[in-house]
Amino acid sequence: MTKIIFSDIDGTFLKDDKTATDLHAAAIKSVFAKGLKFVFVSARMPEAIYPITDALGMAHTPVISYGGGFVLTEAEEVIFDKKISAVDAKSILAEMRHWQDITINYYAGRRWFVEAIDWRAQREADITSAPVEVAAFDELLDEKIFPNKLMVICEPPTCEDMERELSKEFPALNVVRSAPYLLEVMDKSISKATGIEVMLKHYGYTVDEAIAFGDNYNDTEMLSYVPQSVAMANAPDAVKKLAAHVTDSNEDSGIYTYLVKRGIIST
Repeated sequence: MTKIIFSDIDGTFLKDDKTATDLHAAAIKSVFAKGLKFVFVSARMPEAIYPITDALGMAHTPVISYGGGFVLTEAEEVIFDKKISAVDAKSILAEMRHWQDITINYYAGRRWFVEAIDWRAQREADITSAPVEVAAFDELLDEKIFPNKLMVICEPPTCEDMERELSKEFPALNVVRSAPYLLEVMDKSISKATGIEVMLKHYGYTVDEAIAFGDNYNDTEMLSYVPQSVAMANAPDAVKKLAAHVTDSNEDSGIYTYLVKRGIIST
């Protein structure tokens, strides 16, 4: 019996224009009416998830942020918080500065820092509605405010080059492009599956009582871990092969389609 539903956000729950379909919004209400939990699992920080949940009337819902590295209950209690080590954070930040025309974003818990608000940081703030603070990264490290995630915004060729070089130099970190112009860095020990495991244990659920929806390569661990895994039609073929089921695309309300098909919600 399903008790909890996990969903990626971008490309899964949201359309490409970053809005939810009417049917996905309706699915949320039906899920809650049944007494089930619905949890967003994302590389986003909590403050970039809560505007979505608030707009959908999902106040007081658990969230899994930073690709599994930061997990909060519906009471916003932190039950898992995995940071990049001080040594790795300092070293990789120094290496990143060898590249020109990049914007480095520093995420620590529920706070987002940049060293200057340039046009890229402003665009990210406009997209996510998350508040951004200006601070020197070296000072944050000195104050023991260590990052859960570092994210670089840059041109695609630079992003590709950074991914290749930094992933070789920092084997303890997961250095991966989440979009052609976005490079994300987190501790290698975490994944969306580890965040789900933490949350299931906290609520006393088994993995067989869960459903997971995803659409991209950073969802593969989650889709492999949850037996009732569902890939969106817009997912790459390799991701679809990992999932137990494939549903309609994010543009065509695939989560709603699957939940109705399984009889978890009604039309």
